[in-house]
Amino acid sequence: MNFLKKYKNKKNIRYDSFSFALNLAYERNHKTIVETGTARGKKKLFFFNKFNWTDGMSTLIFSEYAMHVDGKLHSCDISSDNIKNAKQFTSRFSNYVNFYVQDSIGFLKNLNFKIDFLYLDSLDASNPDLASKHQLTEAKNSLTKLNKNALILLDDKGGKTNLSHDFLINNNFKLVNESKHQLLFTAT
Repeated sequence: MNFLKKYKNKKNIRYDSFSFALNLAYERNHKTIVETGTARGKKKLFFFNKFNWTDGMSTLIFSEYAMHVDGKLHSCDISSDNIKNAKQFTSRFSNYVNFYVQDSIGFLKNLNFKIDFLYLDSLDASNPDLASKHQLTEAKNSLTKLNKNALILLDDKGGKTNLSHDFLINNNFKLVNESKHQLLFTAT
């Protein structure tokens, strides 16, 4: 998983958490990743693009992981602009990514395949009550879609995870990694 090292940047505050989660996913032979909330990715500065590390760059990292394991990333966002931007900065991995312009709640509810690795990061955490309820509904809608050794990575700890943390614990998931910004659970 040497490719992950290029994403280690002091501004990428989620790097250690992503690295831990994806190394565990690799050990478990996880190939099907679902991400709610597509990374916005790059910012245009004058005539060039630069990485938006504060965005976490999840879509780019997950798409490259999918290529390395011959898997598939399914990334959903309600914003067509976010999807359009993500398609551009992940273009070299396009054979390993499917994008969906859709609300994450319905997207997860209607999935017709099993998930190995689920990343819940839709809806900004600026309204923690609303964001927490949204992430909880995402978690509920995904329970029957998960493979038996699936991983769930929750973003924006404390801003979105307030309800989903307890829900997952009460549904026999185990917290395996915690950072300042993310929680990683495994099915038990």
